[in-house]
Amino acid sequence: MLQLKINGKTLPVDADPNTPLLWVLRDHLGMTGTKFGCGVAACGACTVHMNGNAVRSCTLPASAAAGAEITTIEAVSADRLGHAVQQAWIRNDVVQCGYCQSGQIMAAIGLLRSKQHPTDADIDAAMSGNLCRCGTYGRIRAAIKDAAHSLAA
Repeated sequence: MLQLKINGKTLPVDADPNTPLLWVLRDHLGMTGTKFGCGVAACGACTVHMNGNAVRSCTLPASAAAGAEITTIEAVSADRLGHAVQQAWIRNDVVQCGYCQSGQIMAAIGLLRSKQHPTDADIDAAMSGNLCRCGTYGRIRAAIKDAAHSLAA
């Protein structure tokens, strides 16, 4: 039995320790906000935070998350930074199909946690591993700048 600390709660999980964290979240815990995209950590749809850092949950064994603080999209609105990013996403009408957006938001929060005033180059570098099939990259960049501005106010 694994003990995982997810969104501030320690949860027992009866799963094979090699099961990717993504599937533990979705199938064992019912947290479906984190999405499956590619299964090889190339698209970013499965991004969650582990100890405050953005990681790809589709290739991370659940056992590697034991003892770590895991944050999923379900919990970010309770955090000032996460809430600011979500509100900026809404103001900038980022979402089109929406499938990649939880991973995009998690990556954006990770960026803003490390750089309060990111440049376009910072945003491009931090978000380069997150794919959006709808091509909303310009709106994503605008929303990140918007969130940074709202947090600075």
